[in-house]
Amino acid sequence: MKLEQLLNLHERNEARELEFAGTCCDCGEPVQVISSVQDDGNLAVSGGAIKDFGEKFRPEDMTFKCDPCFGKNPLFGRRCEVYSRVSGYLRPTSQWNKGKQAEFAIRKPFKISAREEIPGVV
Repeated sequence: MKLEQLLNLHERNEARELEFAGTCCDCGEPVQVISSVQDDGNLAVSGGAIKDFGEKFRPEDMTFKCDPCFGKNPLFGRRCEVYSRVSGYLRPTSQWNKGKQAEFAIRKPFKISAREEIPGVV
């Protein structure tokens, strides 16, 4: 979250201290982030980090990181592209139509142990 957004949030709520609670998006542990306006007008944030949630304040869109996870990786939600085979060639699953995406979601991986023999395969 940008400092300007946090300051605006303090002003709108007329609060010197705001508390946010959620779970860390990396480790899943509970996170309690406290933001307070100091006497000199600067902000102090402790307990973790909050992802920028855009122009509209919607608590359900907030993403949290605890201090240890933020120290290891300060980036939030880096997009990971998943490729799979559809219609004979590899394509990013995000570009598939809704039907194919639903089909992909219910697929089960096929595992073959090293000891199993497949009929017809040498």
